[in-house]
Amino acid sequence: MDMKVFDDAMMAGLVEQAKASPRLRANLNVHEDLNEPVQRLFIAMEPGSYVQPHRHIESYKWEFFMAVRGRLVMLVFDDNGTVTRREELASNGAVNGVELPPNVWHTVIALDEGSLFYEIKQGPYAPMTDKGFATWAPKESAPEVAVFYQWLTTANVGDTVPNVT
Repeated sequence: MDMKVFDDAMMAGLVEQAKASPRLRANLNVHEDLNEPVQRLFIAMEPGSYVQPHRHIESYKWEFFMAVRGRLVMLVFDDNGTVTRREELASNGAVNGVELPPNVWHTVIALDEGSLFYEIKQGPYAPMTDKGFATWAPKESAPEVAVFYQWLTTANVGDTVPNVT
């Protein structure tokens, strides 16, 4: 196996894919197989991309995020949808990355165009059972997403999700 190289052209291409995607995000898997014990991927995300708050319910599934380009916000919630942490991640900022333990409600939003982060998480990845989605947040396709997303962009510690679902 040859060494993998991740250069500016690869990252710029991933950012362009995200801009062209209806979900305003795109990922590039570094791992070769969804059954690998450690999943590694780059994710490009544009402002407006909504990731429904979720948690990884298996007791061993942590997640690590590192900003590579731009700025992102990681929001962490309690079981009732109250924000317990808000961390701004920036490739050149005071906080570059975070690691989340298993079973923590969270979402990430892009603040800048062309934002890109590197995610590492415990595998294997099973799309149907990987996440437990928050019932207090709208599903990705729901009409309430625009209002909820706007709330996420300014939500602070102690704020509780608005009743939009």
